[in-house]
Amino acid sequence: MEGRFDALMRESVQGFTAYCGFTPVSMQSGAFVARITLQPHHLQQDGFAHAGVVALLADHTAGYAAFTLVPEDRRILTVEFKINLLAPAHGEYVECRARVIKPGKRLLITESDVFAVSGGDERLVAKALLTMAAVPAESVARRSARGPGDVHGRP
Repeated sequence: MEGRFDALMRESVQGFTAYCGFTPVSMQSGAFVARITLQPHHLQQDGFAHAGVVALLADHTAGYAAFTLVPEDRRILTVEFKINLLAPAHGEYVECRARVIKPGKRLLITESDVFAVSGGDERLVAKALLTMAAVPAESVARRSARGPGDVHGRP
């Protein structure tokens, strides 16, 4: 399983997540920890991490926690999430600790806790509950092979 976790951790950083500075920290069966070091482009007008950055971290980390429990011929897609933003996020980085709380063949329920970390002190800034769907990899590959553009493959 260790080889698969290494591959999933590498795969978790590409495209939009790489652009945002997503960094995997640790992974085990049903759990994933990741962080984003806060840079000026992550901040909103008052100097706090933008809610979109916090939501990205909660969603993507939960998705990869779910990936650890499904067969390799499955992909994970988010079908629903609810996030509570508990406090403004500021500090050196934001870190998410996600885990699967209800595994299933088709749907997996996950939760994410997002912490703002500064000087070694951490503060819970968001909590999310997410539903992930495990779908056949070939169904996703057909759609993503179109590349950028709309659902009809137009730029």
